[in-house]
Amino acid sequence: MTTLQFTRAQRKKSRLRLALTGPSGSGKTYSSLLIAKGIGGRVAVLDTERGSASLYADQLDFDTLDLDPPYSPERFTEAIEAAESAGYETLILDSITHEWSGVGGCLELVDEIARAKYKGNNWSAWNDITPRHRAFLDAILRSKMHIIATMRSKTETAQQEQNGRKVVVKLGMKAEQRDGAEYEFTTVLDLVHDGHFAVASKDRTGLFGGDPKPITEQTGADLLAWLNTGADVQTELLAKLREAAMSGTAELLRVHTTLKAAPRYADLWKAESESLKATAAQADQSAAQAQPEQEAA
Repeated sequence: MTTLQFTRAQRKKSRLRLALTGPSGSGKTYSSLLIAKGIGGRVAVLDTERGSASLYADQLDFDTLDLDPPYSPERFTEAIEAAESAGYETLILDSITHEWSGVGGCLELVDEIARAKYKGNNWSAWNDITPRHRAFLDAILRSKMHIIATMRSKTETAQQEQNGRKVVVKLGMKAEQRDGAEYEFTTVLDLVHDGHFAVASKDRTGLFGGDPKPITEQTGADLLAWLNTGADVQTELLAKLREAAMSGTAELLRVHTTLKAAPRYADLWKAESESLKATAAQADQSAAQAQPEQEAA
């Protein structure tokens, strides 16, 4: 008999996972900072773009870490963990293209490993690199922070007619990251080169439908409001644990085992376990005292 159970779907409160893509000069860094300001709280920037974020230090309040090569997946993961430990609410990864195609990034690592271990066979080398890249993406998904990641787009120029004359404009194309990276984000915004306007290529929020929209601080505030409208996961988990504790230690441990893989559960258990165990012990004691009375009756 199966133990699997379906429950009614419910959107949970969550943290932002936003990707901004665009060609060079399309405003990815500045747009990320505006969104982060709209969200509020302390902001950190992991800057692989030679200090480009610091150009806006007189306009916006944030801390920065300039990351030099090599751009291995592990260095990005280390930076994510460091920002989380430092208590930042939002981390901007500017840009994660370097983790893929930068100096010491995944593509270079594949070539190096292929030469060193597999006689130049790149296909075999991917067996070594894919788990490392996956671990980097998992670090983004597991983080308690809001995360905004920028990605460069391969660019091409094209002639367009504006006000009766032809002008050359830059067009964003495919983001420079591994195929499928966009699936890891709640929303992916493609930035138009002029005016910091965004078009959503993926959007689970419903905030970016229709015509291109300008990126402002209000964009961050709107995203935060959407993120906060779901049910509070921590509150739900704690309610389940307290209900279990009222039934005794055995039931508390059973529910604890079923929930411990949930995101952020470890922090909740660390904070509440002593109180929950005390409640369960009282329930055990009450049950033990009631048993002789029931047997006597």
